[in-house]
Amino acid sequence: MLPLSHDEVVHGKSPMIYKMPGDEWQKFANLRALYGYMFTHPGGKLLFMGNEFGATSEWNYKSELQWDLLAYEPHSALKDYVRDLNKLLRGEPALYERQFKINGFEWIDLNHRAESVMVYRRKGKDPEDDIVVVLNLTPVVRMNWKIYLTGKKSWLEIFNSDKKEYWGTGDTYNPEIKTELVDKKDKWYQLNLHLPPLGMIVLK
Repeated sequence: MLPLSHDEVVHGKSPMIYKMPGDEWQKFANLRALYGYMFTHPGGKLLFMGNEFGATSEWNYKSELQWDLLAYEPHSALKDYVRDLNKLLRGEPALYERQFKINGFEWIDLNHRAESVMVYRRKGKDPEDDIVVVLNLTPVVRMNWKIYLTGKKSWLEIFNSDKKEYWGTGDTYNPEIKTELVDKKDKWYQLNLHLPPLGMIVLK
């Protein structure tokens, strides 16, 4: 279980949005990246009410949620983002078929800690259902970032946390992913990717 429960947003601990560093845009981008990591990581998900739209006050059982915040674009966009993460979770077998088995997850790249870039693969029962998650956890846009994958040659970007409709920049995405065969025997491919700032992309 991957919980961000009520206990995280009470007793002076601050609401989730104010736990994030940076200016307003970076706070929301960081929160999108956190939720993206949570939803694509193995395990069940628990997101406490109000977290899905970026509540700005701690939870108070004596009052209702801050629904008025949905009149503001950053908050309504975050709500839409969490909605689409749920659709991604339900629609991609690799995210649930083997979520409690060791063969359902594979680290692809943990060697770029200085740049705060992580890459991992989620595996379904059918290899064609595999997805690859790339997280760029700095506010730096990374163009032509190289990752190396075995297996199939063709990949598409199916999810991007930096879309304008999520209050992202909308500037960094991968309409076409260039691949190059670098090891014919073991079918290793090099992919050149553009990584959005404080963002997550999902490939399939």
